[in-house]
Amino acid sequence: MRVFGIDPGSERTGYGCVETDGRRHRMVMCGAIAAAAGDSFPLRLARIHRELAVLISQCRPECVVVENLFYSNNARSALKLGHARGVAILAAVEAGCEVVEYTPAEVKRAVVGYGRADKRQVQQMVKLLLGLDSPPSTHDAADALAVAICHLHSAPSSGIRDQGSGITGQGSGIRDQGSGIRSRDPRIPDPRSPIPDPKRQIKSWRQYRPAR
Repeated sequence: MRVFGIDPGSERTGYGCVETDGRRHRMVMCGAIAAAAGDSFPLRLARIHRELAVLISQCRPECVVVENLFYSNNARSALKLGHARGVAILAAVEAGCEVVEYTPAEVKRAVVGYGRADKRQVQQMVKLLLGLDSPPSTHDAADALAVAICHLHSAPSSGIRDQGSGITGQGSGIRDQGSGIRSRDPRIPDPRSPIPDPKRQIKSWRQYRPAR
């Protein structure tokens, strides 16, 4: 399975493709798309879209994963980042790829184990998980690889795709709410939940007895 990760930005957009056989992850490529000096904002967006479209067509991933904007103290920066995310998602959709999103905290928890890890910790864990001789040269590339790794670590529990049968999410109760982030359908019981004992079904607080 191949996953193409994108860390969008108006100045620099990181990208990274990771391939896995279910046991080991391997980096296919990584890098960053930097804005040319003097380019206007519309030209920067056009370049991000154009270069990502070429890279995705070369890698031919099953899924494209984009880091989601969780919050920003600067409204202008958030707006520019939203535009960069938009053209990145457009390039993925035009290539016929499924698009999934994760927040920065979700990525850090999946890769480092701590939702507030710094960029140096993310770089080091990406190096270890992919078996690289040295960490990725830029934080943007490392973040994009981390986004892809996050999806690979989350895929077995989210029912993204069964490569053997081609079945996506059947029986797992997972649904897409439109934003690309997957959540469990509350109407379908979790198969990991214990089966309730009908003898212990409580209809009133007066019947409650602590478990022994």
